[in-house]
This record gives sequence, structure tokens and C-alpha cells, in this order.
Amino acid sequence: MVRISKWMVPKGYRGITLFPFIFLAKADLSHDATLVRHEKIHLRQQAELLIILFYAWYGVEFLVRFLQYKNKSLAYRNISFEREAFAQEQSCDYLKNRSFFAWTKYL
Repeated sequence: MVRISKWMVPKGYRGITLFPFIFLAKADLSHDATLVRHEKIHLRQQAELLIILFYAWYGVEFLVRFLQYKNKSLAYRNISFEREAFAQEQSCDYLKNRSFFAWTKYL
């Protein structure tokens, strides 16, 4: 379910997914199919890991990637969940054909 809230989206980002909601910074972003697909991939990832495990893994992987790259932006872009979402956000049928735990291919 897509919601518009500039308060829920961290500064510098256009959207964030907090199961079961997708929060977008501005209303016009709801028409950005690529962004919405990206966030829907995160919804699937969160459901697979029963929400709490997703956030724990995301946080730990961010720390590992930050130690690896010493750059917040690079660390974020290289989290396996983000790598899957960025790689597949252009594919309209990806979620229909996505295998369970597909994000592990991006570790």
C-alpha cells in the first residue's frame, strides 16, 4: 500500500518500505513505476524474512559494507537487498517469476 509522507522518507531518498507500506516523499512519485517496483521488491524481501529478520540483516550488512567501502552511499548500494532491487526494478514481470530468497544471489 503506497502512502505519501515526506516525514517517513529519510532526507536524500525518494521512498522507503516499512512492511506493509511503501512511503514516498512526494505524491508525483507514485507514478514512477520503476521506483514503486523497487519498493515492492523490498516488500517481498521483508515478507520472506518475517520483517524483523530483514531489518536485522539489512543493518548488519550495511555495517559490513560500510567497513568494506568506508562510504555510506557505496555501502547502501551494495547491500544484497538493494542490489536485487536496483538490478530488477526495470523488469515488469520480475515479482511474478522471482524465486524465493532471490536476494541471496546478490550477496
